[in-house]
Amino acid sequence: MAEEKLPNWLKNRAHLSPDRPAIEFEGRTYSFLELHTLTEKMAGKLAIKGLKAGDSCAVLLRNNIDGVVVIHALFYLGVKIVMLNNKLTAKELSWQIEDSDTGYLVSEGSFSDKLSDVADILPDLHLLLMEELPEGGKAEILQEFYLDDTATIMYTSGTTGNPKGVIQTFGNHWWSAVGSVLNLGLHEDDSWYCAVPIFHISGLSILMKNVIYGMKVVLAERFDEREANRSIQENGVTIISVVTAMLNRLLRDLKETSYPNAFRCMLLGGGPAPIHLLEVCKEKGIPVYQTYGMTETSSQIVTLAPEYSMTKIGSAGKPLFPSQLRIELDGNICESGAAGEIVVSGPNVTKGYFNRLDATQQAIADGWLYTGDLGYLDEEGFLYVLDRRSDLIISGGENVYPAEIESVLSKHPDVFEAGVTGTEDEKWGQVPLAFVVLHQGAEQKEKDLLEYCREFLAPYKIPRNVIFCEELPRNGASKLLRRELKKRMGDWQ
Repeated sequence: MAEEKLPNWLKNRAHLSPDRPAIEFEGRTYSFLELHTLTEKMAGKLAIKGLKAGDSCAVLLRNNIDGVVVIHALFYLGVKIVMLNNKLTAKELSWQIEDSDTGYLVSEGSFSDKLSDVADILPDLHLLLMEELPEGGKAEILQEFYLDDTATIMYTSGTTGNPKGVIQTFGNHWWSAVGSVLNLGLHEDDSWYCAVPIFHISGLSILMKNVIYGMKVVLAERFDEREANRSIQENGVTIISVVTAMLNRLLRDLKETSYPNAFRCMLLGGGPAPIHLLEVCKEKGIPVYQTYGMTETSSQIVTLAPEYSMTKIGSAGKPLFPSQLRIELDGNICESGAAGEIVVSGPNVTKGYFNRLDATQQAIADGWLYTGDLGYLDEEGFLYVLDRRSDLIISGGENVYPAEIESVLSKHPDVFEAGVTGTEDEKWGQVPLAFVVLHQGAEQKEKDLLEYCREFLAPYKIPRNVIFCEELPRNGASKLLRRELKKRMGDWQ
């Protein structure tokens, strides 16, 4: 059987619908033909510097039109892309570059200090700045993408030890886009607002959908709730990808207003959302589709279908059409209502981790990925995500899920957001510890918040202490980093 392949996505899209708007960035809109032309030119520049099919190249980029063009240009050349998180230190970046066996790094002058440090650590690295690339090169453009070929390598943040490079094939990205559109549908005037980082799977997957669907993307360099709300209310944005912290800020900025009827999807990922936040959206008529996904599944693999957005509040939904899901505990498949590990399979799931056979064999068995996340299915097969297995607190033999406590604390009118982790306890083994960010100008006492928790939570779930802080630690995709909360415990104690 011949290997499955598809025409080069952007090149084909530029042929099929050249004049259709592709990317809007800082007030300028680029058509698919313009995006293709810029990409072809960039591919020529990179080819002059020696990049060719079969090579690997790391990229350190911002959310801007140049970053989008570089990604597509490397695809045009048949170069595997190592997506680097631009928030990492030079040492962290250097480790990932070395681990991924790449000799090239494409970046931009805005990261000059960090790049200088990387160059000191890796003196043999070919560092290419977009602003300094020579003009006039001609490149042989890849006409087809083989679905089994590696497109990108993206490093997971990792709860322990060094991060692992997740292999994402063209087939993974293709089926992720197909699974999403079969769930959310596609409207002729759809416009997807992207303020999540394009170096993260949430942002990169939007760029893949952009060229596969022929759908306009409004790209923002960073998330600003006022600008995002304006784009939805005045600029025709119909879909936006957010995590809980972003949704919280959008709602606070909205005040008493809401969104036009044309807005059809608030795609919410990054972990379980506080129920009260979803209920506020329901009151405002904002369609929130909670999702579940990870780097290893090339973005969402479970999403709430539109018709259930108001009736299954708190659920991440059912698997996307090409994918499957089950819950396992101690090697046995759980019945509905029983909590266990979320296990998934499908054509959007990674083949494994780069140069990490041990980690691949530990995580993937018979095509099923063991996610390390905990959840359960209700009697209708809807998934409810409880927490990361690594974040689970076991107190006196009872399972305590940080997300449940965070949801209760976040419901308090003075609390902007909350994070919970476990701390060692001589009597119970572990007990919860809460970190709370208050709304601007709000004042609260620890004892009052603990008393508030007692109204909603069993005694063993009540935090030992509440620590007030100005912000919670988050990664590049704004997901809460509970392991960083553990580090902060030392400062507090």
